[in-house]
Amino acid sequence: MVAVEINDNKIGRIRMSVIDDASAKSLHYFVEQTIEKGSTIITDGWSAYNGLSEKGHAQESKIQKDDQTLLPHVHTTISLLKRWLLGTLQGSCSKAHFAYYLDEYTFRINRRKLKSRGMLFYRLWQNAVQVESTTYNNIVTK
Repeated sequence: MVAVEINDNKIGRIRMSVIDDASAKSLHYFVEQTIEKGSTIITDGWSAYNGLSEKGHAQESKIQKDDQTLLPHVHTTISLLKRWLLGTLQGSCSKAHFAYYLDEYTFRINRRKLKSRGMLFYRLWQNAVQVESTTYNNIVTK
């Protein structure tokens, strides 16, 4: 699942997650966990997105036309992710660890415009302290 913040028609922050399926339950949970209430959500018209307005979000659905990209910022983000996976990991990406790859990519993209490298180090340190540790055994036993 991919969510892209759009600022002045440019990609802002992103959120990515592996979801179990494309059901309303899974999609709504992702939206509730990652998107601020009151935000406008632009979707591709998939029926599982119905009901987001009752949860405090404005929803706009777009329908694919032959000559346009449906959600260009999402497509760009996914394309850049694929290039990063192919370039950095040489395409060697296991399904069991895919969520970790998405977390790292999201961290990198969301901090790409930081002017202060010290702040980048501070945020990395902050995440290391606040986020639950993943041990080697947790990774290899999946």
